[in-house]
Order: sequence, then C-alpha cells, then structure tokens
Amino acid sequence: MDHPILSQIALAYSPVIDRQRNVIATRLSVFPLTPDTRLSPAALIEALETVWPAGGPAVWLNVVSETLLHDLILSKPAPQWLVEIPAFMATDPANAEAICALHSHGSTLLLKGRPLTELPREVLPCFKHAIIDFSEDRRVDQTTGGVGFNPDGVARHIVHVQAGVETVADMETSFRRGAMAVLGWPIDDAIHDSGKPADQPALQVIVQLIDQVHRQADIEDLENTLKRDPPLAYKLMRYINSPAFGLSVEISSFRHAIMILGYQRLKRWLALLLATASKDPNMRPVMFAAVRRGLLMEELARAAHADDETRGELFICGVFSLLDRMFMQPFPQLLKTIPVPERVYQALAEGTGPYEPYFKLVKAIEGSTLFDIRDAAEGMLMDFGDVNAGILRALAAAAQLD
Repeated sequence: MDHPILSQIALAYSPVIDRQRNVIATRLSVFPLTPDTRLSPAALIEALETVWPAGGPAVWLNVVSETLLHDLILSKPAPQWLVEIPAFMATDPANAEAICALHSHGSTLLLKGRPLTELPREVLPCFKHAIIDFSEDRRVDQTTGGVGFNPDGVARHIVHVQAGVETVADMETSFRRGAMAVLGWPIDDAIHDSGKPADQPALQVIVQLIDQVHRQADIEDLENTLKRDPPLAYKLMRYINSPAFGLSVEISSFRHAIMILGYQRLKRWLALLLATASKDPNMRPVMFAAVRRGLLMEELARAAHADDETRGELFICGVFSLLDRMFMQPFPQLLKTIPVPERVYQALAEGTGPYEPYFKLVKAIEGSTLFDIRDAAEGMLMDFGDVNAGILRALAAAAQLD
C-alpha cells in the first residue's frame, strides 16, 4: 500500500448500521493534511481500491475538503463509492450540473446536513439519503421518517440517516424516530460496577479456554473443555478450514486443529470469538468495532516495527477493549475472570502503560476529527503514510473475516 497520497491525508472510519443492527457499509472520512495542497482524486481512489475494488462492498466517502470533493465529483468515481455532498454545495446552483452528471453516471449521492436554502429542483432527485446529526433530530420530520424540502411548494422527502450516534440509547432513539440507518459507534455507554459476576454463561467456556491457553494447558484439557460446547467446536473447525486461514489440507479433528493453530493463534481466535459472541442485536455494532480495533492496533504496531509478542498483545487489547460493554462490568472487575497480559490490563483497566497511545490513536480514528487524529499520531511519532496504510490493511483483513 505504497501510495504517496497516503502521506498527504488523514483517514477515519465509522460504520453504517441499519435497523436490524447490521453493519451494512463503511463510512470513510478523508482529511487533507494541508488544505492548500491540491490532491488528485484519481490517486485517492487508486489507494482506496486496494481495500474496496470495483464490485465490492459499498463505501460512503466523506471528503472533508471542498476542493478535493469538487474534483472527485468531476472525476465520476465508480458506483461502489457513495459520495457525501455537504448541503452548502448541494444548494449552490454552480454545482448543479456536476452533481446531476455524477448521479446520471450511476453514483449514489448522500446529502450531508440540513440545507439552509432550497435545493435546485433538478438536484433534489439526485440524493438517496440525507445525513442529519443526532443533535438536530428535533428537526427531523417524524411523520414521514424523512427530511422535508419544499421547492416551489412541492413537498418532497429524503429518508434520513442519523449521524453523531454515541450510545446504544442514541441508536435506539434514532431508529424509533424514523432513521433508516445510523452513522457512528454506539460504544460510549457508562459502565457501572454492579458487584455481581457477569451473567453471560454461554461465554464461560470461551473464557475458560482462554485461561487454559494462557497457562499452556495440555491439549487433552483444552479438548475436554471444548467438548462441553459443540457449537463452539463447530465454529473452530469452520474457521480453521475457511479460505481466510489459508491451509492446503482439511482439518478433521479438534486435536489436529490445536496442533496446527498453536497456542498463540488459538488464543487469537478465542479472543475474536469472545468479542463476537453476544446474542444481543444492539451489540452487533460494538462487536464490529472491537474486531476492527484489534486488527488496527496490530497493524499500527507493525508500522511501528514492534515485535511479534507486542503485536499479538495489541491485537488482544483492541479486541477485548469493548468487553466491558458486552458483560456490563468495569474492566478491573471483569479482568479478574479473563486472563490478559499485564500491559493489556494497564491499558484496559487503568488507561496507562505502553499501549495507551495506541488506544488514543484508534479512538481518534473512530471519532473522525482531524485535530485528535493528528495529535495522537504525532504523540506516537508516526508518519501519516504508515498510519493510513495500517488502517487500510486492517479494514482489508476485517473484510476477509466478515
């Protein structure tokens, strides 16, 4: 992923979540690091196509630069790129011809923000959805589930998507008020110490296996534990025989699987499984975030030339970083039952230690603000080319897991 443009931008990502709580697309935000520098939209698309090729999954492009976005619109990118257009650009008659041409090209356009003036009549049908911030939801037309516009007295409505969603309660409120999807990470719910053990009996076998792997218990002990949960054993076999794992021979027994995986790779798989095991539909976006955090922290460590042990621990750290939401327990209490390395414990339970800067950078990338991303990257002395290449590698790996 050696694309020169990656050193000239900052990337951030967030999910697009539908009413069934499934993540249906990725929103990718693009920030030019130097506003006065004119960037090539073709170079940008070329770099991003390493993850999202033609015919692949949908991506919402949020280009936070009027100049770059204008040039991108004129370049007519392939239809897998859903292009967000700010309301102030959509209402400007000077942009009407280019917007209509992009729509005619087959691109899906998204209106970002509520217009302060009417859209030109020919432009309004070009937009599939309007993106409205959660803080402005009081202005959403709740009778139609859409955002109303009235050029020349003709009522039209565009179904809205809610941005700025930060908690599960925000997400539920948005859907109740008619949003067709939400943008953002519903992971900021406060966690309170209940003083009770986590009521997740279906996850206890995974926790026990992680403990056994951590202690490098005998294969017989691992095998006996796994036999208590046949569906878990089936998932392991399906995983190890999947194309993503890349084996040339079929694995037919759990003992053979453990021998092929080894303790460290088995621990990695169990961490993924634990972070994606909740049955609560509202946890699907949270589980989605946890897996991507693990992959991104691992890739950032690779870019920083960290050793294998550090990369493995940062993967575990990221994947486990939202278990407190799943178990509804604060980390100091939760990690009494789930063994983790000391540096992982420091980051999760105390917000300290050598992994805390990685956490800061990952959360900044999820938060999609250039100031925070720049501050966190500079704090780690990381080049934006390395950071962005790590983001793209992590998202590519996540797509394979999906």
